[in-house]
Amino acid sequence: MTVTSPERAAATVPGRPAAPRPNRMRAWATRAPLMPALIFMIVVTQLPFVATLVISFFDWNALYPDQRSFAGFANYGEVLTDPDLRRSVWTTVLLTVTVVLVSLLLGLLLALLLDRRFRGRGAVRTMLIAPFLLVPIAAALMWKHLLFNPEYGLFNGILNAVGGDGAPQPDWISEMPLMAVEAALIWQWTPFMMLILLAGLQSRDPQLVEAARMDGASDWQVFVHITLPHLRRYLELGVLLGSIYIVQNFDAVFTITSGGLGTANLPYTIYQTFYQAHENGLASAAGVIVVLGSLVLATFALRVVSSLFREEVSR
Repeated sequence: MTVTSPERAAATVPGRPAAPRPNRMRAWATRAPLMPALIFMIVVTQLPFVATLVISFFDWNALYPDQRSFAGFANYGEVLTDPDLRRSVWTTVLLTVTVVLVSLLLGLLLALLLDRRFRGRGAVRTMLIAPFLLVPIAAALMWKHLLFNPEYGLFNGILNAVGGDGAPQPDWISEMPLMAVEAALIWQWTPFMMLILLAGLQSRDPQLVEAARMDGASDWQVFVHITLPHLRRYLELGVLLGSIYIVQNFDAVFTITSGGLGTANLPYTIYQTFYQAHENGLASAAGVIVVLGSLVLATFALRVVSSLFREEVSR
């Protein structure tokens, strides 16, 4: 004899509505506490982006609000054809590629160092992480005044101590402005790369490395044939996340050079277009292009992160 529950019997009676599924109710009950955070995120992030997207299609100068008119894709065309904006795009690409690659290389060297056991490793690791914990504007001010200053900066002080009174005293920011900005960003982002790669090194299979050494493999062979292939996903993740952050960097350019001497990247140019030229539509179009580029990079970054999780779960 088969016993049927009342809910199931009610669901099978013709003409009677099916009872709500408990699993669906439970799912809504678990998602309900997240709704305020989701609504807040939409209000804070998505609505301003939609407003920026709408403004980007208008010829809108804040000094002449009554002359606002629909411009279509004219602002985007001007962003892609204006010489100053194209120069800022090239500066952004050059700055991003240089900072990401150099900080990734230095981070790999530091990660390999910290992967070894030695006395005081915890203290060294804490000191190496410290630059990444500084407020970006404070780090840029430190490089501008404490290190690059031609009169009392540390770099010229070292040159004077080593070479005497006849040692050159360069004005680092004026003579090599883009390199000055890159040096400050590399110093700040190398610990970030180091942490990612150190996590990758510590996830290696130690038995595989030990077996390779027992077979007579040298340190270089272990690094090339075992460590580097294992770190490929972590290197990709560092490149993608670093690119997302550095493409949007504004603090170092604004603080160290104020966008002068050929260092104006796209975020700084957007700042000039919006706050100084008051071209709201043109600045919004440039901002949308930056957001779309960041979304493309973020998509690749999320794919790399998901593949890392799948690899960890499958072990």
